[in-house]
Amino acid sequence: MPKAGSPDDYRSAVLDENVLLKGAATTRAKSLRHLRELYVLDEADVRFGALRTLWAFDPPSRSLLALLCAVSRDALLRSTAELVVETSAGTTVDAGMLSGPVAASFPDRLTPGILAKVGRNAASSWTQSGHLKGRVKKVRVRTAPSVGAVVYALLLGHLCGARGLALYETLWARLLDMPPNEIDALAFAASQRGLLDYRRMGDVAEFGFSKLLDGYRG
Repeated sequence: MPKAGSPDDYRSAVLDENVLLKGAATTRAKSLRHLRELYVLDEADVRFGALRTLWAFDPPSRSLLALLCAVSRDALLRSTAELVVETSAGTTVDAGMLSGPVAASFPDRLTPGILAKVGRNAASSWTQSGHLKGRVKKVRVRTAPSVGAVVYALLLGHLCGARGLALYETLWARLLDMPPNEIDALAFAASQRGLLDYRRMGDVAEFGFSKLLDGYRG
């Protein structure tokens, strides 16, 4: 799908062109609804517009870009993020563990069956993003972010109100599995490639996102 596609273009791609290779029309419609819930599929939304720009610019970042956007949109998935971030590499993480924080965040709102399904779906999402590894037994591993994912994580933090070096401490930045000095190095590299406005002197830093936000101001 070319960038600058309309919501109807995305709808047509899924339902009419069947780019996801789904069989029944009802399955295609369900897939479209799920994609809209996680990614908007409307470039008028800055999160999706920025994702599309970075998706084309930095293909190695795609799995993390998708995860970061989904976490920003899906409260159920977001409720599992702290557990994943705080789990040490090599530790087993299963669907039951992931359903725990969901139940705590949404008490008495989800049945045991729904909680189990949410846990399985979350385990799949974290595996696709590179935070977990394994088919049956999943273990925590460290991701290997590249420039695009770092820029997107910083942008999401910016949209949530963080500024300066506080951008390195947001949930989005922590999902990168990198210490602040490594995030800073990639942020500087991103600025050299025109993806980020970066100025730093000691403990004072300023970040701008003119390339990603210009079309969304006003």
